[in-house]
Amino acid sequence: MKIILISLDTLRASRLGAYGYNKPTSPHMDRIAREGVLFERAYAADIPTEVAHTGVFTGKIGLTTGVVSHGSELTALPKSTAWLPSLLRSAGFTTSAVDNLYQLKEWFARGYRYYINSVGGNRWIDGKTINELAFPWLEQHKDDSFFLFLHYWDAHTPYLPPQELIPQFYDVGRDPRDPANRSMEQAYNHLAYPFFKHHHYDLIGAVTDSDYYDALYDAEIRYLDDRLKELDDRLEALGIREDTLLVLFGDHGESLTEHDIYWDHCGLYEPTVHVPVIMRWPGRMPEGRRVPGFVQQVDLLPTILEAVRREQPADIRSEKLQDPDGLDGKSLWPAIEGTADRTHDTVYLSECAWQAARAIRTDRYKLIRTYDSGPYIRPARELYDLQTDPGETVNLADSLPELADRLERELLDFVSRKLSGREDPMERQLREAGLPFRRRIEQILDSAGLSWDDWKRDPRRERFDSAVHNR
Repeated sequence: MKIILISLDTLRASRLGAYGYNKPTSPHMDRIAREGVLFERAYAADIPTEVAHTGVFTGKIGLTTGVVSHGSELTALPKSTAWLPSLLRSAGFTTSAVDNLYQLKEWFARGYRYYINSVGGNRWIDGKTINELAFPWLEQHKDDSFFLFLHYWDAHTPYLPPQELIPQFYDVGRDPRDPANRSMEQAYNHLAYPFFKHHHYDLIGAVTDSDYYDALYDAEIRYLDDRLKELDDRLEALGIREDTLLVLFGDHGESLTEHDIYWDHCGLYEPTVHVPVIMRWPGRMPEGRRVPGFVQQVDLLPTILEAVRREQPADIRSEKLQDPDGLDGKSLWPAIEGTADRTHDTVYLSECAWQAARAIRTDRYKLIRTYDSGPYIRPARELYDLQTDPGETVNLADSLPELADRLERELLDFVSRKLSGREDPMERQLREAGLPFRRRIEQILDSAGLSWDDWKRDPRRERFDSAVHNR
C-alpha cells in the first residue's frame, strides 16, 4: 500500500474548476476529483501554515494540542503527542517527506525515515524542485509500502509563474501598468503595505491593476496543476498509481483583496478557511463522489489510519494503527461511501499570526470574534448570513445582537470545553508576546524610522518608501 499526502499551500478552494471556478487553473486536479472524492465544504480549523499542518498530522485542533499560533517562540508540541508519520512508521511503512516545515518547527520532521528538506536559497519553492526530489525516491521505494508527504508552495506569494501561463488568465491586450488604472491604490496605501512590500510588490514591479495579481495567482495554480500531472504520470510509469491512496488538501486559502486583505491568508473569512480536499484510491473509493457537508483537515488522520486497517497490507502491522486518544477529527469513510454527508455540524475556526481571532461557522451563519486585529481594522464582532451574503460583506452583529450573543456563547463554551481548565494558549500568546508577527512589524517600521502609531496615522506607500530611502 502506498499513501501520498499532498499539501497545496495557500490554495483557495473557490479557485479550482472542480469547486466551480470558470478559468482553466486546475484541469488535472479536476480530473483527480472526477476519479475520486471531493469534499465541497472542507475547512481549516486553524490558520495559517504551522497550526494547519499540526492539525493534519495530529488529528487535533489547536485548542487540544496547544498549538494555536503561527511562528510563536512560545509554542511547543510534546513528543508524546501522536503524530501521523510516527504512527505509520511504527506499523511498518517506509516514511518520507519532501518538505521544509522543519525550518519552522522541529516537530514537522518527526516520524520520517527520510526527510528531504526542500528549502533552498529563496523563500519560495518551485513545484519542479519538489518533483525533482521526490521522483528518485519514488523510483527507489516503489516496491515498499510507503507514506510520502509532499509540500507544494507554488500558490503562495510571491506570485512568479512562468510568463507563458499568464495570458490564460489576463488579457494580452490589457496593460497591468496602465497609469489610468487606480485599483492598486488601496493595497499600496494599506497599513499592511510595509510588511508585504518585498514579496508582494517589489518582485512584481510597478503594477497598477489589481486584477493582474489575481491572474498571477491563477497562473501559479495552473503551474502547480501541471506539476501534479507530472507526479501522476510518474506513478503510472512506475506501475503504482492503482495502489496509491492520493490525498490532496489546502492548508489554508488566500484572500485576493477581500476584506482589505491583499494577497495573503489572514482573516477567518471563506477565501482563507474554505480549502480543497480531494482523495483518490482506485478500486477502493467511489469515482465522482462529492461530499456536501462540513469536514475538516483534522479528519485526514483517522481517515488514513482506517484506510490502512481496511487494506491490511501483508507487510504492515495494521493492528498498531488504532486511533489515538482525544482526536478532534473523525473518519471520512462514512461520507466517502455515502452513508453520511459530513463529519461536523458546526466548524470552529482560529488564527493567531497577523491577527488573533476565533469564529464559529454553522450551515447558515458565521460569527467572528477578533481579539487583536494587528495591521487591519476589524470590529470586535462580525456576523454574516452566508446564505444571503456568501461574500461576507454585511456585518449583522449590531442588527441581530441576540443571534450574535448566542453564537458567541456557543463559541466560548466550545473553547472552554476543549481547554478543560488549561490556560488558553491564545490568551498567553497575546499577554506575554503579543501577536507572533508583532516583532516583524516593529522591525520593519523601525528600519524606516517609523513607529506603529505614527504609521497608523498616515499609511502611504510613498511615505514609507521615502522614509526607507532617507534612512
